Amino acid sequence: MTSPLEFQGTQVWSGLLDRTAQQVMLDELRELAVYAPLRRYETPGGHRMSVRMSGAGAMAWMSDASGYRYAGRQPDGSEWPPITNSILTVWKSVSGVSRAPDSCLVNYYGEGARMGLHQDRDEAELDWPVVSISLGDEAMFRVGGQTRRDPTKSVWLKSGDVVVLAGVSRLAYHGIDRIKFGSSTLLDHGGRLNVTLRIAGK
Repeated sequence: MTSPLEFQGTQVWSGLLDRTAQQVMLDELRELAVYAPLRRYETPGGHRMSVRMSGAGAMAWMSDASGYRYAGRQPDGSEWPPITNSILTVWKSVSGVSRAPDSCLVNYYGEGARMGLHQDRDEAELDWPVVSISLGDEAMFRVGGQTRRDPTKSVWLKSGDVVVLAGVSRLAYHGIDRIKFGSSTLLDHGGRLNVTLRIAGK
C-alpha cells in the first residue's frame, strides 16, 4: 500500500482502491440501498439538500426540521443495514485505530450537487478519525482549519481515493465545491458516491 499525501493536515490516499475493488464496493452499496434508500434530507432551516443520503451501521447521520443528529433507525422506523465488508476493510487499512466504526454515511452527488464547508462534530467523542471513500466522478474537495475564517485549499479527488481526517484535521472545515460530472465510468449514469465512516457513539 502506498503512502498517503499530507494535505492541509488530512491524509489523502490516492488510488487506494483499484477498479475491481471499487466495483465490489459499488455492488455492495447497491444491495445496501435496497434496505436503506437514498433520501434528500431537509436542513433545520427548511432547505432540501442537493446531496442524497443513506447510511449503515448501528446509527447513521440524518437531518430534518428538528436538527442534525445520529439516529439508530431510518426515517421510516426500520433499522440501518450493517456496514459492508469492503467498506470495513478500508477503515482497518487507514484509520490507525483498532475500534470498528459504528456509523457509515453514503452520499450521492448528482450533477450540480455540492456540500458546503462544515465540521464533523455530531459524534459523542471527537478524537476518533473520519474516513472518507470516493467512488465515481471527480470531486473538488476543499479543506481549511478549525474556524470558518481559516484559509482553505482544494484538491481533486478521483474514484478510489480515500481521505482520513484525524489529529489536527479531525475538526477541520471541509466540503465539496463541485463534481466533474461524467468524468468516471464507474456509475452507469454518472455522479459520485462518497462513503464516510465514523465512530459516532461512546
